[in-house]
Amino acid sequence: MTTPTDNRRDLLTVIARMHAKPGKEQELREALEALIEPTSQEKGYINYDLHQGVVDPGWFFFYENWESVDDLDAHLTAPHLVEFAKRLDDLIDENGLVIERLRRIA
Repeated sequence: MTTPTDNRRDLLTVIARMHAKPGKEQELREALEALIEPTSQEKGYINYDLHQGVVDPGWFFFYENWESVDDLDAHLTAPHLVEFAKRLDDLIDENGLVIERLRRIA
């Protein structure tokens, strides 16, 4: 099985993590799932995989790969993401949204 970065170490990898407020797990999951289809149509999109915690299902992670930093920056200002960002205070706890930009090295 291969991953996008097996043959493309130049891709920008992003891991975004957030934790739902108590009782908001399903609402956050649905809001995140709604981001997948429009994101898949964006320039530079490689993958945008949503994960949910097994031990603590309040945790959500996106594992993403993008062609470039510019493509990611455009994604972060896309209308569907701007609308989602307006809902963050209601959906996620004090851990906030953490976005890590990475490059695969091994």
